[in-house]
Amino acid sequence: MIEDYKKAWARIKEAKYILIITHINPDPDTLTSALALSSALELNKIKHKIYNNNKKLPSNLKFLKNYNKIVDKIPDFYDLIISVDCGDKYRFFREPNDKYDDSIDLINIDHHISNNNFGNINIVDPESASTAELVYDLLDINGVKLTKDCAEALYVGIYTDTLAFTTNRTNNRTFQKIGHIVESGANPDYISTHLVYNESLAKYRLIPKILDSLELHMEGRVATIELKNEWIKSTGADMDDAEDALNMVTQIGIVDIVVFLREGSTKIRVSLRGKNGADVSKIAKDFEGGGHIRAAGCVINSKDMNEAKKIILDYIGDSYEL
Repeated sequence: MIEDYKKAWARIKEAKYILIITHINPDPDTLTSALALSSALELNKIKHKIYNNNKKLPSNLKFLKNYNKIVDKIPDFYDLIISVDCGDKYRFFREPNDKYDDSIDLINIDHHISNNNFGNINIVDPESASTAELVYDLLDINGVKLTKDCAEALYVGIYTDTLAFTTNRTNNRTFQKIGHIVESGANPDYISTHLVYNESLAKYRLIPKILDSLELHMEGRVATIELKNEWIKSTGADMDDAEDALNMVTQIGIVDIVVFLREGSTKIRVSLRGKNGADVSKIAKDFEGGGHIRAAGCVINSKDMNEAKKIILDYIGDSYEL
């Protein structure tokens, strides 16, 4: 892949204006990968914009430089697109009428196993623990200096997408990269203070409601939890505040698969977590979703939470070996 990294950076240096695209329902990996890349482009005086389709972004990353400069409108001119952490082009936009100029070269940087190499240049490695690691490799292989701002974004991306360095793709190379990132100015204490120890009171009003919906199925091997829109309104929490409830249920010893169902306007969004060898990416794929072995997602075409729960539980019971 070294040749692809060099080819990508050469194309980046040729560009007059770059559009960096992050995926809908953004997680820290997509946003911090974009921010790290943005810092590198700033250092090299390359004009660019970071785009995300969401009107409101997760608040826990606002301490990172240029986070407030992420835009939700496609600029009028760009001559290169870089997508980060997008498993496919359908992850670019929320609405089907939104579009970009697909005649323009696209560099695809991603670590999802479902990625079909849709770019003109593809830096896709399903063995990588995070897309942030691939951005690190792009910069490192091309001799681009890591600024403090770039290092902080990379640290957050790797830390969050490895679930604090606990996923099965975390390896010695991950820690070698983290070592260099810390040497380059990322301060773990500063980052944890802003990322981990800066929670809202609303979050702790929301999580008990989600945990109260906990149900165990299939002799306790599968757990379901729910999030209703009325709970978001009544607590004043954000959708992202619910994520810790999912991680908490995953820690229950007997549970192999967690199904987290969230109300949408027309569909039920589903987040999946797996452990003890359970590959939840297979479940998500069969519902036209995607993700990784231990973390994946999809949608169920139903407005009714109970119906959606039955659909996915029936699927797991019939088609998945526990």
